[in-house]
Formats: sequence, structure tokens, C-alpha cells
Amino acid sequence: MDISAATALVTGANRGLGRALAQELTARGATVYAAARRPEQVDLPGVKAIQLDVTDPASVAAAAEAAGDVNLLINNAGTSTGADLLTGEWDDLRLELDTHYLGSLRVIRAFAAVIEARGGGAVLNILSVLSWIGLPSVGAYAAAKSAAWSMTNTVRQQLAPRGITVSALHVGYMDTDMARHVTQPKTDPAVVARAAVDGIASGTYEIVVDDLSRKVRADLAGGVAAVYPQFA
Repeated sequence: MDISAATALVTGANRGLGRALAQELTARGATVYAAARRPEQVDLPGVKAIQLDVTDPASVAAAAEAAGDVNLLINNAGTSTGADLLTGEWDDLRLELDTHYLGSLRVIRAFAAVIEARGGGAVLNILSVLSWIGLPSVGAYAAAKSAAWSMTNTVRQQLAPRGITVSALHVGYMDTDMARHVTQPKTDPAVVARAAVDGIASGTYEIVVDDLSRKVRADLAGGVAAVYPQFA
């Protein structure tokens, strides 16, 4: 895909990785809609701030109407409640699913016809290494990201005949507000954004950014014992 000729919409673009993605795309010549629940928080020059709450069907429909020239969609909006699957609040579990899985799907459904009408394009879903491995401390988040991975693999098959390439990005900890409590090594979101846009440009289906994600993907072939050594 020619990024310099693209018109992109990035969800959750007011901070963190979303902001870095919008910045990277703009630097490469793309026209960028920077979508956020509170668009007044978007502070990047050269982008078009747009209101979008991925959990609100009316908001998604309005964004698709307002951004009718998009041919690149990046589903980045996210939340992290820290909810435990066995003890977490149901509202937190629902929020994770409604944001990462249903929210991303809701936006894809709204924009698929828009992208197709432009002659095709691309969708990138920002996932996580937690799409492939579950941890009790982030059980709800991991389950929602895993559901989003399954959804990505399915809609990729459905949208390919319509000229739309669907990709997923997997990464571990990033140096963002969401991971501010993490003491382990974290990747600069600008580095992730560059890898993401490179992957979109080359049509890569699965963009794996860091060593942790590459290791976990490789371990999947070894079954439960490889991914979860405590069960070996």
C-alpha cells in the first residue's frame, strides 16, 4: 500500500501508540483522521480530529459518515481494567470485550464499505502478545485480545475478495500510560508505529514487533507445556 497516498483513520489517537501511529502516518504523507472519544485531546498538527467511541454504535456510524474517504483503518482504541476472570467485576469484563473485540469489529463493519468504495485498502488491528497467552493478572484483557485475534483471522478471509488487506500487530509491553506500572523492558511506541506502518505498506498479515511476541508465537507449536511451563 502506498502510505503517502492513503487516507487513514486511527482510533484511540489522542495518546500512546495511537498518537504515535497518527504521527508516523502523517510524516509519511498520509491524510490522517485522529479519532478519540474526546477529540479535543488530540494535539498533533496536520491531522483531522474526529469524535469516535468504539463502544457506541451511533458514534461509529457518525464517524464512518464523516470520514467517507478512508482507505486505511487502524483499530487501536483500547482499555485495560486489570480485571481477573474469576473475581473481576462483570462490567469490567464486558468493557474489555466491547472495546477490543466488539468495538474493533463494529468499526470494521462500518468502514468496510467505505474502504471498498475507494478501490480497496487495508485494516490493521492492534493486538498484543496477550492474544496468544493468558495471564491471571490481566485475564479479561487477554481474553478480549484473543477474541480480537480470532476475529481478525476471520474477517481477513471475508474482506480479501473486496480488495481489503487485514493485518494484526502483536507486541508486548510498550512505554505508554497503560503500562506505566510495569517495570520490565518496554518498547518505545514510536518504534512500534514504524513497524506497523512498514507492515501495512508491505501487506504483511501478522506484524510481530518484539522478541517476547516472537517467542510466544513460536512456543504455541509446543502446546500448553511450552507456553505455560508450570504445567510441563
